[in-house]
Amino acid sequence: MPRLMTIMSLAFDARQKIDLPVKSNVERLPDYLLQQERVVGAMLDSNKLTPLGDGKYSYKVTSFNVFQLQVNPVVSIAVINSENLLNMRATDSTLDGLGLVEDFELTLDATLRATDNGLEGEALLGVTVSQPPLLRFIPPRILESTGQSILNGILLGIKARVTHQLIQDFTKWCERG
Repeated sequence: MPRLMTIMSLAFDARQKIDLPVKSNVERLPDYLLQQERVVGAMLDSNKLTPLGDGKYSYKVTSFNVFQLQVNPVVSIAVINSENLLNMRATDSTLDGLGLVEDFELTLDATLRATDNGLEGEALLGVTVSQPPLLRFIPPRILESTGQSILNGILLGIKARVTHQLIQDFTKWCERG
């Protein structure tokens, strides 16, 4: 009788906070956050971002390697503004590069808030995926630890972009208007 192989589900996440003091024009930050396409383009790599209209975007996450396999996630993002706040959430995601996977779910919940002192933000990035057949001989704990490291790296990259590029873009925006 053939043995059925059970498919192990892997889950990992990462969280990153940011606190950016803004020295001038801090009172204009709420209006700046309303410039959705501009702000999202400054936070993420604008070359990998496709605006779809009505606060929706497609984002090709930077490709990365997992145990010699190149992984190419594409995420649909919804951006919503409310008072002094910009919120980004993943609404859908696809994954290329790991061969056949039973399921893949990417969670993104990021906020950026204008305060009296500057910008504060927090991002949570998570992944749930079945263990790819190509990686079935690697223990799940190693895969999860590798996944967590990759997610931390992605969030640290976004944090670096926000720290430098977003403040530069805000300064340019203030000079033009």
